[in-house]
Amino acid sequence: MRIKLNGEETEITAGMTLLDILNDKNIDPGTIIAEVDEVILKPEEFGSCMLHEGSVVEILKFVGGG
Repeated sequence: MRIKLNGEETEITAGMTLLDILNDKNIDPGTIIAEVDEVILKPEEFGSCMLHEGSVVEILKFVGGG
């Protein structure tokens, strides 16, 4: 199944959730903001957000600095 992840076409396994993608990419879900198909999700929704063919996922991570 193909999705667009941060602007790039990506192949994933059917039935994956957003949380599955984060775990697969070693991304701590507590450190990001995620948008799926133009909807910003709360962290507690990551595990129930089923991705489908053509989903558009944007993952943003804030980095502190000075």
